[in-house]
Amino acid sequence: MKRVLKNYKFPIILLTSIIIGCIIGVIFKEDAINLKPFGTVFINMLYTIVIPLVFFTISSSISKIKNYKKLGKIFLYMFIIFIITSAIAALFMLIGVKIVDPVGNINILLSEGVKESINIGDKIVDMLTVNDFYLLLSKSSMLPLIIFSIIFGFAVNKVKDERVVSILSSMSNIMMKVINIIMYYAPIGLCAYFASLVGEYGTEIIGSYARSMILYYVMSILFFIIFYTIYIYMARGRSGLKEFFKHIFTPTVTSLGTCSSLASLPSNIECASNLGIDPDIANTTLPIGATMHMEGSSMASILKIAFLFGIFGKNFTGIDTYLIAILIAVLSGVVMSGIPGGGLIGEMLIVSLYGFNLEAFPIIATIGWIVDPPATCLNVVGDIPSAILIEECVNKNTKQV
Repeated sequence: MKRVLKNYKFPIILLTSIIIGCIIGVIFKEDAINLKPFGTVFINMLYTIVIPLVFFTISSSISKIKNYKKLGKIFLYMFIIFIITSAIAALFMLIGVKIVDPVGNINILLSEGVKESINIGDKIVDMLTVNDFYLLLSKSSMLPLIIFSIIFGFAVNKVKDERVVSILSSMSNIMMKVINIIMYYAPIGLCAYFASLVGEYGTEIIGSYARSMILYYVMSILFFIIFYTIYIYMARGRSGLKEFFKHIFTPTVTSLGTCSSLASLPSNIECASNLGIDPDIANTTLPIGATMHMEGSSMASILKIAFLFGIFGKNFTGIDTYLIAILIAVLSGVVMSGIPGGGLIGEMLIVSLYGFNLEAFPIIATIGWIVDPPATCLNVVGDIPSAILIEECVNKNTKQV
């Protein structure tokens, strides 16, 4: 018993603080919103550490890699696994919406409105690049920062200046220590944040979208249990499963509390370290995964598409319709940024590509809001099994060579 309490001491403290926060929200209702600043302080601290954390962990990891073949394998397997797991998540949700109609008896009449299209080329450019260096120092420019960090790491590796490599490594370790310090405030921050959330939104999310919300929450829980168990078991067997469920609690509750992949990145990296994932792999794939690997968002995109088809009276049937929906879901998972409510771009992408009028946007934006907590949880937690699968693929390939 003492050993269990020792291993799960911090998760128990976090869970207790969250429960206390929810109780406070139920009791004090709107008054609990006054506690929100204490939760916002915690989230702001996490956001503050994200930019230097991403830069130093990625550039340090790449600068120290001596085997370029290994680095190439990491990126190859990373993108393959990211795409496959995101597609599996979309397919799983597709099965769910075919079994349970997410619209049900909801009947919303929409006027024709004016259609607005998105310039996909401009969106891709904006997603991958910025036009000034200082813009890299923002959480809204994560992909450009990641790309710059990769290039910078390669440059340091090529120059072979051990002093710079040592500085980057030290700064990466310092960032991890900063995370540890920030997490001491986590119980207070999460308690306050959950209290304010329950106080502000506790009864409002139940309405015409309840059917879709329940469907998504159930499917998310099933996906978490079934597929992450399969992924971990494939790579590490039973012992790996035990360790995974032992250490995954903190990233899970952090993602549920903050609804942000970026804010959850520090706890995810700490979890990877506790699981003994190769630092070269973890420090490369997790920051990238925080922006480009979103299984929860892929599932949410399928739900949004099926919901719109039902609202507009269109038949959501046919292999071609399903394949296009899965493709859009995977693309939306890549486009979405790791910030609260960051799915708006992906939602506009859905509306634009399917040719729905603009009145469709607030409809699926609302769905995006009510499923944001579990979607973010899958986005965050899913990066850990993927990193472990990448590690297994790299190691097997290296042994064969």
